[in-house]
This record gives sequence, C-alpha cells and structure tokens, in this order.
Amino acid sequence: MERVVITGLGAVTPIGLTVGDFWRNLTGGVSGVGPLTQFDTTGFPVRIAAEVKGLDPREFMEFKEARRTHRSAHFALAAALQALADAGLTIDRTNGENVGVVINTGGGGIGEVEQAALLLSQRGPGRISPFVVPNTMANAPACIVSIHTGARGPLITSTSACASGNQR
Repeated sequence: MERVVITGLGAVTPIGLTVGDFWRNLTGGVSGVGPLTQFDTTGFPVRIAAEVKGLDPREFMEFKEARRTHRSAHFALAAALQALADAGLTIDRTNGENVGVVINTGGGGIGEVEQAALLLSQRGPGRISPFVVPNTMANAPACIVSIHTGARGPLITSTSACASGNQR
C-alpha cells in the first residue's frame, strides 16, 4: 500500500463553511443544530437538525450547473477547492493523472428521488429532470470534484457513511 499524505484541509459543516470557521466554532462550543429549513417538517416529531446553511455554489460553479447538481456535490466541491488552496496544489496537465479523488458518503440526492416520484405520479414522465439519476448516484460528488479540479487519477467512492473514517 502506498502512503498518503494530507497536505490541505477543507470544511463545509453546520458550524462553519471553512476550516477556520469550523474550528473556531467547534472550540467555542457553537452548536450547528437549529430548525430544519430544507423541507416541510409538518407531521414529523423532530424538527431540528444540523444543516449546512449559507453555502452559495455559484461562488465556485456556474449558475446553470449549480442548479443542475445536488447539494452533496456542492459541499464536496467547496471542501475540495479549499483543501487544494490550503495545500497550495495546482492541478494541471502535468500532474492531473497523479491526483485522485476519494469521497466517502452515506448517499445523497434522496430528496431528488422523492421529487421525481411525486412529479411522475402527478404530472407524468415528461416532467422528470434528466439529472435525477446523475444527481442521486453516490459517486456524483467525486465526479464533480474531478471535473472541476482536473484530477484525472483514481476516482473512488465508498458508501461506508459514518464508518468511512475507519476505512483503509
């Protein structure tokens, strides 16, 4: 097994959209838990969660692409761009083949599946976006990161969810 060196950090979390903000809030005891805003909580016994708020994907991708991609890909790309900047690493034609993307996830895009199912039942198949499947694939965030950064090495996605930090 080859050695891996972490040279840069990025963070997109409920308590900070950068590593600095995250660390400051973490050590300051700031909670990221608050009322859910991403969907209607009527009828749910729990109406709070730790949501990521305030990330504008148009800061690092075109409006049209931001609209067509899932939030999980926005989070991954924002954190990856921060990590590259922190590392001082520029990916180009000379090194892109040597830079890989590895993202572990529990999944993403379930809201898009729900929306598509509702549209299908209420308005028919013609109203379903062609981006539903690409946005709900577990490897979509890693693909977006690779495309935007120019990383052309191995692209690996694991669905180990919370246990991904223990994966080797």
